[in-house]
Amino acid sequence: MEIGKCKEMSNFIAKAFCEGGPVMYVIAFIGLLVLFLIIERLIALNKLTVDKQSLNENLFSLILRGEIKQAIAFCDSRPAPLTNTLKEGLIQVLNKRPDEEVQVAMDAAVLRETPRLEGWTSFLAVFGNAVVLVGLLGTIGGLIHSFGGIANADQSQKSAILSAGISEALNCTFFGLAVAIIAIVAFGFFQVRIGKATNEMLESSMNLMNLVVANRDKIKY
Repeated sequence: MEIGKCKEMSNFIAKAFCEGGPVMYVIAFIGLLVLFLIIERLIALNKLTVDKQSLNENLFSLILRGEIKQAIAFCDSRPAPLTNTLKEGLIQVLNKRPDEEVQVAMDAAVLRETPRLEGWTSFLAVFGNAVVLVGLLGTIGGLIHSFGGIANADQSQKSAILSAGISEALNCTFFGLAVAIIAIVAFGFFQVRIGKATNEMLESSMNLMNLVVANRDKIKY
C-alpha cells in the first residue's frame, strides 16, 4: 500500500515536471542548490558549535585555579568559534596584557568567527526570492503559450492547448513556491542557530573577562 503511494507520488512529480516546461529545469537547479546549502550548513554548524555549559564548567574551573596554559590547551583540543574566541582572551591574559586588551581581543575574535558560522546562509534567502520569480516567469510563459496558441488553432484543439498551457503555468507556480518555502524556512532556522552561537560567544567572553578580573592574583604565568 505504502509502496503504491510512493510510486504514485513519484509519477505525479515526474509528470508535473515534464508538463512544467523548460522553466522547471531552472527551478530544479535552484532546488538542488538550496538542498546543497542546507546539508552543508547542517554539517558545518554541527562541527562549529560546542556545548557551552560543558565548556564553561571545564574551562572556568581551570581559570579559577589559575591554570591559563592548560585552559588554552583545552581550547585547542576543541577548535570552534566559541573556544577560539575564549582562547584569544586567554592568550592576552597569559601575556599579562591589560583587561581592555583582553576584551578587545575576544571582541575581534567574535567578528572573525561569525562569518564562519554564517557561511553562505544568506544565499538561501536569495534563492528563495529568486525561485518565486522564476516560477512566476514560468506561470506567465504558460499563460502566454495557452492563450496565444488557441488564437489560430482549430476548435477541436483549443481545449487541449488551453489545458496544456494552464498546466504548465500552475506547475511552475507550485514547484517555485515549494522550493521557496523550503529555502526561506531553512534560512530562518539557520539564522536562529547562528544568532544563538554568536550570543554564546559574547556571553562567554564577558564571563571569562569577569572571571579573569576577579582571579588575577591566582594566575600562573
